[in-house]
Amino acid sequence: MLDYMGIINLSEREDYIKELTYNRPIASVPFAGRYRIIDFALSNLVNAGIQNVSIFTQNKYRSLLDHLGTGKAWDLDRKNDGMFIMTPMFNYYTLGIFRGDIENFKNHIDYIHLSKQNNVVITSSHMICNVDMRKAIRSHEESGADITIVYKKANTCSEDFYQCNTLSLDENGRVNGVDINMCKRDECNISMEMYIMKKSLFLDIVHTCVSRGDCDYLKDAIHKNIGKFKVMGYRFEGHLACVNSIQSYYRANMQLLSLPVSKELFFKNGLIYTKVKDEPPTKYTENAKVSNSLIASGGVINGVVENSVIFRGVQIKKGAVVKNSIIMQNCIIEENAFLRNVILDKNVRITKEKQLKGDEKYPVVIEKKAMI
Repeated sequence: MLDYMGIINLSEREDYIKELTYNRPIASVPFAGRYRIIDFALSNLVNAGIQNVSIFTQNKYRSLLDHLGTGKAWDLDRKNDGMFIMTPMFNYYTLGIFRGDIENFKNHIDYIHLSKQNNVVITSSHMICNVDMRKAIRSHEESGADITIVYKKANTCSEDFYQCNTLSLDENGRVNGVDINMCKRDECNISMEMYIMKKSLFLDIVHTCVSRGDCDYLKDAIHKNIGKFKVMGYRFEGHLACVNSIQSYYRANMQLLSLPVSKELFFKNGLIYTKVKDEPPTKYTENAKVSNSLIASGGVINGVVENSVIFRGVQIKKGAVVKNSIIMQNCIIEENAFLRNVILDKNVRITKEKQLKGDEKYPVVIEKKAMI
């Protein structure tokens, strides 16, 4: 067992993905037919042998609690260590004022102090990847770094990583600068917002930010002190998708229709675990025509599905056509409806002969429980 505790920090910005986060955080947005986005961060930590994992939430966490339960799906329902949900603390004077993740860490500082592990891995949830954290930890320890940041070298600074932090590194792999990706360079090192350090250093950073009041966010505190600490980069070579906008969410799901991408993301460095639901296989009638699609269990397909991601319990009735779309759990597409470049949130009903057409760059999004 590693001498590391895991922290999943859910202080992600939701400015460009509001349509899917009205009632949930990014971490619990459905993904890939039967998963939630947080499943990847949780599985990366568990696959590395980390048995003490805390999730620092911000708001709208009811759906997240429902998904995580006791942590059984990730083998974190333990007598010793296990999974802990850290919700924000409010008082009369600060009610409604969000002060960043540093405030959340400060309010739960006793839990961090009392944890028996001496090191910490801190990660966000919106970076979807399958990372071998053991290799990253080994690299951190061998380099003698104070802090190691996991990053991905992207050949093009595309819109998939818009406004993500990018790292400047010297020839030895030491981080000497941090910028924001504005999609104006040919290649860049995308910070995956995964940090490895000693617990004592993490606590010192939190205490310093609280006492001086100069940083509200942990990553800002790390970036401001790159000259003070030895900050090294660990290069991740696998598939990475960042979900911070409707467009990036759509593209991340569509990329899964490539078999090599799916195999790497779900199997390469360990399995990705999620909440188990026992449902029958999806039924395909004699009218069903399906090509290049990812379809979960529990549904009935009686129409045409092309290049789409279909979640659990979806009904696509006779004559309906679904192309290049993401259809979430328990949606119903009635007879002769036509959908292209559409994202349907959970429990949406599309009535007979309705047509919804979006663009690949700007898909149409229909909110949860709507009827069209």
